[in-house]
Amino acid sequence: MSASGRPPDPEAAISLRGVTKSFGDLHVLKGVDLDVFPAENVVVLGRSGTGKSVLIKILVGLLTPDEGTVMVLGQEVPKLPRKELDALRRRVGFSFQGSALYDSMTVAENLEFPLRMNLPELSRADIEERVRAALDDVGLAQSYGQMPAELSGGQRKRIGIARTLILRPEIMLYDEPTAGLDPVTCTEINDLMNEVQETHHTASIIITHDLTCARQTGDRVAMLLDGQMERVGSFDEVFDSDDPRVRGFYDYNFTERDQP
Repeated sequence: MSASGRPPDPEAAISLRGVTKSFGDLHVLKGVDLDVFPAENVVVLGRSGTGKSVLIKILVGLLTPDEGTVMVLGQEVPKLPRKELDALRRRVGFSFQGSALYDSMTVAENLEFPLRMNLPELSRADIEERVRAALDDVGLAQSYGQMPAELSGGQRKRIGIARTLILRPEIMLYDEPTAGLDPVTCTEINDLMNEVQETHHTASIIITHDLTCARQTGDRVAMLLDGQMERVGSFDEVFDSDDPRVRGFYDYNFTERDQP
């Protein structure tokens, strides 16, 4: 299922070819190939320490690959000067695992912050309109004046996604979006990610090891094993395998956790 040997796909929002990254003697990525197309959710699965977060940092230019090609929205990320890289990053939304809200700000102020930082030309009325629209998008219009401490874990996740959406990105990167949430709230967050895709036509990478999340949100699933995308396809295609690394991952999620 590897795309090795092919050039980057010009139709893809994200196209990686032969991406490697090592830290000393630790070889984390060993030739990663991956395409993510507009309006597509791709779930990247892998055990802790397999390089999922390293991959995300390479996509936004926080780390430089040792080898390989990294194309995002038609631009080769490692070759971009700082000004162009900053401009590209404004087209990419990153939803952090911990929501990354400022506890000293209200919900509205948290959403206003990226607008003031990145779009200083917006009027007060424009900012207000965007804030209320973003809150409507995530079903939390009533939280406008609340403080983050007053919100549940699921609500904080939603506000974190709203703050990312407020800049109207073309790509969304989700880092463990359902971590630490109860099953009902996980389903709500999964539904929200699907709604974001349908409403905003974003190309998304969802980093997770929650297979329920992967099954509910992924148009395609890519499994990162031993530094490469060993299996890429639909959820059923990826897990139709006798590979013990794949079966063990599946069984842990859907079998071992359910045992008394």
